[in-house]
Amino acid sequence: MLRFFKSLSTLQWALGLSLLLHAVILTIRFVDPEGFQRVFQDTTLDVVLVNAKSDEKPDKAQAIAQANLAGGGEAEGKRLASTPLPPSLTESTGDAPVNENQRRIDNMLEQQEMLLAQVRQQLAAMPKVDPQKLSNDPEAQAQEERRQQLAKLLATIQQRVDEENSRPRKRFLSPATLGTTYAMYYDEMRRRIEAEGTANFPQMAGRKLYGELLMALLINHDGRILDARVVQSSGNRGLDKLAELIASRAAPFGHFTAAMRKDTDQFDVTARFKFTRDMKLETTLQADPLDSVKNGTPP
Repeated sequence: MLRFFKSLSTLQWALGLSLLLHAVILTIRFVDPEGFQRVFQDTTLDVVLVNAKSDEKPDKAQAIAQANLAGGGEAEGKRLASTPLPPSLTESTGDAPVNENQRRIDNMLEQQEMLLAQVRQQLAAMPKVDPQKLSNDPEAQAQEERRQQLAKLLATIQQRVDEENSRPRKRFLSPATLGTTYAMYYDEMRRRIEAEGTANFPQMAGRKLYGELLMALLINHDGRILDARVVQSSGNRGLDKLAELIASRAAPFGHFTAAMRKDTDQFDVTARFKFTRDMKLETTLQADPLDSVKNGTPP
């Protein structure tokens, strides 16, 4: 073996070393395996919605927020929501809850119409009973009784349909169901109420009134306020009454858009009215206060 290596020329040594060096280099991987694999997998994007400005500064921040917005919502501890599920490819707009509820209502109305049509067909298909046979023919009596039952059922369903059709369609709006259909209209309504409350800031006996309250507003399709009532008092009856007056003076808000009229005739909103020390009125759309009572939490 030693004699073989001595017999090799300089060129042969150079070629051998070159091949050996290339073989070693080819066995080295310069790419992080996990990082390289992640390029071909779906990646997720964590989004943090911030809806309340505060002076609180987290010790260990877990997300980047705008300016000094430390967090939002009313969750205890302001924890960040997380999920072990893979990224979803399904998209949904802000109108999704509104449209889903409307689809359910439409399905119920469709089933009601189908039932009404079936009862009518059964009545039409039943042969007429000879009145002379009713006294001594049990089969004719049973058939006539069946006819009367169907006629009564038909009248009940028809009355319910007529009552439902004559009743104005009403929808409750909350942050979850606002959607793009109502967002612009509600924003303009909010601006007008805040402008009215700021320009005519509530006062009594020359003293400014400050505080917070929850106001429920029922808005008609022509922009009129049909009802304005305080559902959670500020603790000052005078301020509550003036807040109701401010909301009424801000109306009317204009006619509903075509998309809104297609969906409803009236909508009900609950908003938090805050009369600040800067002598401004700030309003915030709230969830349904009835839901808060059911869950055992304050609205």
